[in-house]
Amino acid sequence: MRMLLKKLIIVVLLFQSFQMLALTDTDFIKETVDFAMIDSLAVDSVTWDSIPLDSIQVPDEVTYALDHMLSNWFQDKAKKSQCDTTTFDVQVPDSVVKLRLSLMPCVMEMPFNHHVRSFIDLYTVKRRSQVSYFRGLGDYYFRLFEQELDKNDLPFELKYLPVIESALNVTAVSRAGAAGLWQFMSATGRMYGLEINSLIDERMDPYKSTHAAVKYLKDLYAIYGDWHLVIAAYNCGPGNVNKAIRRAGGKQDYWAIYPFLPAETRGYVPIFIAANYALYYADAHNICKAEVELPHPIDTVIINQRIHFEQIASVLNVPKEQIKMLNPQYRREIITGDLKPYSVALPVSLTGMFIDKFEEITAYKADSLINNRRAEVSTALASSGAGGNVTYHTVRSGQTLSGIAARYGVSVTRLRQWNNIRGSLIRPGQRIKIIK
Repeated sequence: MRMLLKKLIIVVLLFQSFQMLALTDTDFIKETVDFAMIDSLAVDSVTWDSIPLDSIQVPDEVTYALDHMLSNWFQDKAKKSQCDTTTFDVQVPDSVVKLRLSLMPCVMEMPFNHHVRSFIDLYTVKRRSQVSYFRGLGDYYFRLFEQELDKNDLPFELKYLPVIESALNVTAVSRAGAAGLWQFMSATGRMYGLEINSLIDERMDPYKSTHAAVKYLKDLYAIYGDWHLVIAAYNCGPGNVNKAIRRAGGKQDYWAIYPFLPAETRGYVPIFIAANYALYYADAHNICKAEVELPHPIDTVIINQRIHFEQIASVLNVPKEQIKMLNPQYRREIITGDLKPYSVALPVSLTGMFIDKFEEITAYKADSLINNRRAEVSTALASSGAGGNVTYHTVRSGQTLSGIAARYGVSVTRLRQWNNIRGSLIRPGQRIKIIK
């Protein structure tokens, strides 16, 4: 144990000797550590002054690890100090980006090439403020994604898929009609149990859409057994991926079928890798976490009556926009709990009050907000004259519909409509209604 402790102390001293080194350049660590030498030094009789640091050689692998560990140390320090996302002046070399990608704790492959590099620069240079915003929203959404991925034993890296799908905009709708955080098309959403109609769109429900998306990703992995192909299929559909595989001679590798994929999907895996990199190494690029006002923690209450957002907001004295933000799946601000039980998400601090004042909430402006739909209507009959007085004529033998119409100054068509007569046949004794 004592020998092991001394080994650790020696390594710590090595770290200290490198603390003045730039985080984005590993070329200046030229020496390599000879660990056999450390073994010979870590004995009871050794003194720290007797270790000739200039004679210690460090293998390349350890150099990379040191750079990563020092980077983490500086990241921890940055959390305790003021951070300004707008401040950056360091161009990270390819060698360091490649190293960092290799050190990420991922199941999915995170390879490096010029496509990946271009998207990393997009996130860490051009769209730094957007990544900062993602970090702030991440406190709200990423934990939800991780929980569902963990339950299904899927890689946590997939939690960044909504970053490139919707930019974490829960109400995002694409030009093609895909909606929500996970950008489900209507057909796929319904296939995975999401309700979509004029009043509700569960593609915008963070919980239900995440559950559906994870099931979809799991099904795609059962087909391809390769995560890069899975997220490519998520973007352009399994049909396009299968077509690209056939055109690539049956090769089931994203980079092999890359030229045969739709143009948008060619950038999909590189930007997914870049999103993972940018959010994992945000501190190393001085990208701070934006302060996003989100009412967490939240809770859900199941209701079985029709309720309007305005009723909740007015009785509980909270902004209606907050209710809308927490329940984006309700398109018209109406929760149709009278059709079947639905949930309403609220800040935990309000759930007790909501339950206590439930009757007051449902009664508030009920006639104007939720009871204003007519269940039955009577059809007004059109008349050719003013007043709409009804007269009845009893048909005599020899009379015709056209003769009766001429007598009362109305059209035959009107007579047919008022009396549900299809042809022109009438019989003696029949009562004909005339409206004037």
